[in-house]
Amino acid sequence: MFLDWFHREFLVPRRLLFNVLFYGTQFTLFALGWYLQETNQLLSALNGLKWSVWTSRGAGLTLAFLACSLLVPMLRNVLTLLRPRLVRFFPADENIWFHRQVAYSMACWTVVHATAHYVNFYNVELTQVRTEYALRIHYRQAGGITGHVMVLIMVLIYSTAHRKIRHQCFEAFWYTHHLAFFFFLALYSHATGCFVRDSVEPDFRPYFPFYSTEHCLGYESWRFTIWPGIAYFTERMFREYRARRATRLSKVLVHPSGAMELRIIKPSFKYVAGQWLFIQVPEISHFQWHPFTITSAPEDPYVSVHIRQVGDWTHALGERLGCGPSVVAAMTKAAMKGVEKDKDQYGGTRGDYVELDPTSPARPLPRVCIDGPYGAPAEDVFDNEVAVLIGAGIGVTPFASILKHIWYRQKKGDIGALRRVEFFWVCRDAPSFGWFQSLLQDIEAAQSDPNFLRINIYLTQKIDENMLWNIAVNDAGAEYDPLTLLRTRTMFGRPDWKSIYRRTREAIEIGQYLPGRSSQLRTKVGTYFCGPGAARQGHQASNIATHQQQCPVHICKGTLLSCAWLHWMPIDE
Repeated sequence: MFLDWFHREFLVPRRLLFNVLFYGTQFTLFALGWYLQETNQLLSALNGLKWSVWTSRGAGLTLAFLACSLLVPMLRNVLTLLRPRLVRFFPADENIWFHRQVAYSMACWTVVHATAHYVNFYNVELTQVRTEYALRIHYRQAGGITGHVMVLIMVLIYSTAHRKIRHQCFEAFWYTHHLAFFFFLALYSHATGCFVRDSVEPDFRPYFPFYSTEHCLGYESWRFTIWPGIAYFTERMFREYRARRATRLSKVLVHPSGAMELRIIKPSFKYVAGQWLFIQVPEISHFQWHPFTITSAPEDPYVSVHIRQVGDWTHALGERLGCGPSVVAAMTKAAMKGVEKDKDQYGGTRGDYVELDPTSPARPLPRVCIDGPYGAPAEDVFDNEVAVLIGAGIGVTPFASILKHIWYRQKKGDIGALRRVEFFWVCRDAPSFGWFQSLLQDIEAAQSDPNFLRINIYLTQKIDENMLWNIAVNDAGAEYDPLTLLRTRTMFGRPDWKSIYRRTREAIEIGQYLPGRSSQLRTKVGTYFCGPGAARQGHQASNIATHQQQCPVHICKGTLLSCAWLHWMPIDE
């Protein structure tokens, strides 16, 4: 397992190139900072501290570069704008991954920088290079104070950024990450203490940056690190303005297993299939914005998102809408038995979901705000000849939008290069199939070419007695599957990705997979996945596809050559 992780993170060609450039730049800057400090004759007195001051200066210059890089991948509107133009050259789909790599590097270099400065301050007091005490430098001068503030903020941010904490208490992750505002204020004023100077006493000024650049001989890195901060602050202000435009929650549908479908009307909101947005409900929190994948198609007159009740905020939203645990539990119980729900229960039903009455005076729908849209890799699904869509649980949400968009474009006869779609949905429990049952039924019924769209449903849950009897009674000789009401039969267990990709590859090679294709031609296959379980399965499929040699199948993202690439989706809460 470790070897697979190491190969994936460091030896894949694109990652290898990134690692060489990214970490090579850091070590180069560290060496440059060391050299500039060691060879500066004006700082000869300070250089008497030897390796500790050289190390702190090199690490400080590296941290300045990392601080510049930290906010760049968070410029979501800029990345959404540039993605269609630069996706072949710039990994815009991996902005969160890059943000984490910068954060990891910052943690390492912060340890080096802070440790070296602790040694510096001890040696200053010991040698009396300056007539100061170490405690005074630490806790009474601006450099020491801002340094400790930044370390404290980093501890809070890093400790709440773990995946399990984010999923269980998103609020902790959200609020601590906004301490970054104070982190960058401390960073921009960190050099105010003027530790690196050619005079015995600091030379302060009453105006920014509050020290004399004549005697303070630091790198003045704030002149560079401040620009990404200004850009990010400007974008956040624009996002706040855009999110406050007229928005109305028009309808709420409750699906089994606790998934709520919110249909929102916002005329100014334009998006493409596979994108995602942030949503805020002021009655629950005026500050929290939560990311969710858009499940409607651009052709729909509304914007919809599916929200599963798993955290504090989503449970609070369910209670506010009147579809709390009691309603969900009753619907799930009925769906597990495979029986029809009472049409008069919970205000009436349509298909597999409960539609809440939006005109009820007792519980009017709350006001919502949405911000976005933001780019996701599924935008380029029509650039592939074969699209393999893999969703696990609620991770199916982006594919609802994509499949619906494909359906609309099929009606217009405009599906680009797309020749075939393989859709895999891996679910833990049967009620989850109700989330998009009606959509899949409509799309399946509308297919004039039975080879264009293939739906593969997998149920990984252990079957209880009630469900087993339902399948036994209703499945024999039936036209539709008793669990999903689709013509496609439900398969039990987990997909065998190795076998699936091998059969696909072999069918393409002999020209049976796509009509009219020759085995000598390359076939571009794009694999997209979303969901916690699908990530591991998708990587397995990627490795299988990558290590197969001498084959005309081209599994890729965009126009990357000779590589397997699986597209990432944002995982909903």
